Amino acid sequence: MLRPTAALLRPLTNASKSLSPRRAQVMTTQVAVAAAVAGIGAIAYLKFSSAAQPDAQSEGKSPAAAGSNFTRPFGFRTLRLLSTEQLNHNTKKLRFELPDPSQPSGLTLTSALLSVSFPNGSWIPVPRPYTPTNKLDEPGFIDLTIKHYPGGKASTHLHSLKPGDTCTFAPLPQQFAWTLNKHAHVALIAGGAGITPMYQLLQGILDNPSDRTRITLVWGVNTDADIFLLDEFKALEKKYPGRFKAEYVVSQPKAGSPYRKGYVNKTVLEELGLRASETHNKDIKILVCGPPPMEKVLKGGKGPFGGSGVLAELGYNKSQIHGF
Repeated sequence: MLRPTAALLRPLTNASKSLSPRRAQVMTTQVAVAAAVAGIGAIAYLKFSSAAQPDAQSEGKSPAAAGSNFTRPFGFRTLRLLSTEQLNHNTKKLRFELPDPSQPSGLTLTSALLSVSFPNGSWIPVPRPYTPTNKLDEPGFIDLTIKHYPGGKASTHLHSLKPGDTCTFAPLPQQFAWTLNKHAHVALIAGGAGITPMYQLLQGILDNPSDRTRITLVWGVNTDADIFLLDEFKALEKKYPGRFKAEYVVSQPKAGSPYRKGYVNKTVLEELGLRASETHNKDIKILVCGPPPMEKVLKGGKGPFGGSGVLAELGYNKSQIHGF
């Protein structure tokens, strides 16, 4: 990530040598910051721009996307924090105000934002991708559900923000575009904070009266307290019986926990009826988002010697699986 930035800086840094030492130092620092932010956005864009974009059949777009707040890749916006809500011991919901309060974000289903933070007043930006978790047609704000990682520069900074503070964001090009009714069944397999793109997607599917896709959610967490969307998922199960089902797998459950103990593995997925050979899985898409070790177990390692993974053992081919 530093190499493109260094290349951008080289001619500008050389030019600054003709200035006074103090002025040159200030200009070089400012140029470095500007180039770093631009480099971050460019690298993110190049990384994701080859991925799938919505086609003419896609129904994931917000009805008011035209002329709204995030309408094109590589468009930075500095947003003001409206409120914070502590969801559990390490996860907060941060609500940011959009520039146009009458319009939704303009993002489509499975979209993410690149945050650019400057922790502790640092001149060096820290970029991180986050998925908005509010309904994308809601005007005036975006919600980010952010887990705090000890020592994590971006999450520590974002958790420290108070209402009125600001943060800069840019939309990332989509890796996967949702098309309504393309699959009869979608299985969303999440680990920890990997629930956020799943939550965005399942809300969009269920809220669209034209989309009849059936959803199975499998969420693996460390403790019972990590199921911070339990009430929301219970409400959706009640509202959409037969269409939405959430299953929880807890590696360290409390005594008397009602949830399945263990990890999301082949045995668990078989018990939940997710073998490819089962009749109700003939037209299914598997979406995965979680920590790298979990994704490796499910999808297999990279390269010719990476292994096949649990999902291949259950009968799924690569075209049926997507990892966020």
